[in-house]
Amino acid sequence: MTKPEIITYDATYRQQVIDLSIEAWAPVIPKTEREVPGFVFEAFYPDGWQRRHTKDVADLLDQEPENIWLAMSGEKLAGFIGLRNHPEDQMGEIYIIAVAPSHQRQGIGRHLMGFAGDLFRDRGMKMMMVETIGDGGHAPARRSYEAFGFQPWPVARYFKKL
Repeated sequence: MTKPEIITYDATYRQQVIDLSIEAWAPVIPKTEREVPGFVFEAFYPDGWQRRHTKDVADLLDQEPENIWLAMSGEKLAGFIGLRNHPEDQMGEIYIIAVAPSHQRQGIGRHLMGFAGDLFRDRGMKMMMVETIGDGGHAPARRSYEAFGFQPWPVARYFKKL
């Protein structure tokens, strides 16, 4: 595959980014729903995961457009990444990354992560992090991150129904 072109986010791509994110998460979320406590899933997604996810991604695009980068395959949006700097920790954060299912397993995600690393390095960061869920739906993402060289930091998050 040809290396994608990485461009800064432009609002003309807003709906395409939202649609791509829904398409990318569609096979993941049903596994998450089966593996997390029902009351937790219902609390996070009372109106359905698509509605919450759409709102969350739209808010990022509207509030932090300067932190979003697009991977283009020709004229087609192939993926996107959202980045944040945490200078107090000398750390850059990949806070969202998605690749269109039709472009997965073609190096788009790896290229986006490499772009992020270069950008963070140029900004003086000493490390970068990405966070994901430990369920089966997110296993491919974890494998990708580890293949790229990320090392896991075990975290436990507990929920109790009230």
